[in-house]
Amino acid sequence: MNLLSVVIPAYNEEKNLIVAAQRLSDVLTAAGIPYELIFVDDGSRDATYTLIREESGRNPAVRGVSFSRNFGKEAAIFAGLKEAKGDACVVTDCDMQFPAEVIVEMWKLWEQGYQVVEGKKSSRGKERAAHGFFARTFYKFISKAVGMDMQSSSDFKLLDRQVVDVLNNLRERDTFFRALSFWAGFKTATVEFEVAPRVGGASKWSFTKLTRYAISNITSFTTAPLRVVTLLGTVLLICSAVLGVQTLVHFFMGEAVEGFTTVILLLLVIGGAIMVSLGIIGHYVGRIYDEVKSRPRYIIAHRTEEEKTHAVDA
Repeated sequence: MNLLSVVIPAYNEEKNLIVAAQRLSDVLTAAGIPYELIFVDDGSRDATYTLIREESGRNPAVRGVSFSRNFGKEAAIFAGLKEAKGDACVVTDCDMQFPAEVIVEMWKLWEQGYQVVEGKKSSRGKERAAHGFFARTFYKFISKAVGMDMQSSSDFKLLDRQVVDVLNNLRERDTFFRALSFWAGFKTATVEFEVAPRVGGASKWSFTKLTRYAISNITSFTTAPLRVVTLLGTVLLICSAVLGVQTLVHFFMGEAVEGFTTVILLLLVIGGAIMVSLGIIGHYVGRIYDEVKSRPRYIIAHRTEEEKTHAVDA
C-alpha cells in the first residue's frame, strides 16, 4: 500500500495547527489514502511544538520535528522531505489556505504516473494591493531569469519519491523549493485551486521579509543580477564614449569648456552604478562564503518519535 507524506512547515501556528491536522486527517481518511503528517516547527516562540507533540500522541499518523531556532521556511520544507517516508510527498501550509481536498486530486494524478503535481493558483485570494503587485513583479522577474513560468507557482505541490530523493541529495545550503521542483523536471501535471481564507492568525510575511526572501531566492537560483551589472557597465561605457567625442569636438572647435553640472551628475551616476554593482557582486561573494562553510541547513532539537521511544523506555 502506497503511503502519502504531507509536509507542513509551522512557525508560530498554535491557532491553526490542531485545525490543520484534523482537516487533513479527515480528508485523507475519507479518500482512503494511507498518510502521515509531518509538522516541522521552525523555531516557534509559541506553543506550536507542544501542540504537535500532543497531536502526535492522539494520532499515530502525526509526526513532528522542532528546530533549535528559526531557520526559515525553505529549511523547514527540506527537513520535512528528509523525514518523509512516503512514496509521494505533498508540501502544504499550516494556515489551510491550500485546500486539503486538492491533495486528493494530486494523489489521483500521481497514481496515473505523474511525478510532480504543481498546485497552481487560479487567484491569489484576499491580499493587500502592494503585496500582490510585489509578488507578481517578483515572479515575472524570476520566470524570465530561470526560463520557467512561475507566475502562479506556490509551495503547494506533490512530489514522487524519486523527485524527493533528487532534491534531498542536492548539496546547496540556500535553496528555492518551488523553483527547484521546476528545475528537476520529470513528468509534471497541474492542478488549479483558489486560495482559501486563513483559519486563524495573520500572515508572518512583512514587506521587509518578502523583499529579503525575494533577493535570496533570485540570487540562489540565477546569475541574472550579475548580467545586469555587465549591461549597466556597457551602457555607461557607451554614454561615456559619446560624451567624450562631444567634448573633443567642442575642444577642437575652440569653444569654451562648460558643464560642471554635467560633470558632477556624471560622477554621481557612475559612482552610484559602481556601488550598486559592488553590492550585487558582494552579495554573490557572501553566498559563496556561506556555501563554502558547509554548515547544515537546519538543526533539529526534538523529534516526537524519539520522545515517544524515551517515554516507553521510562
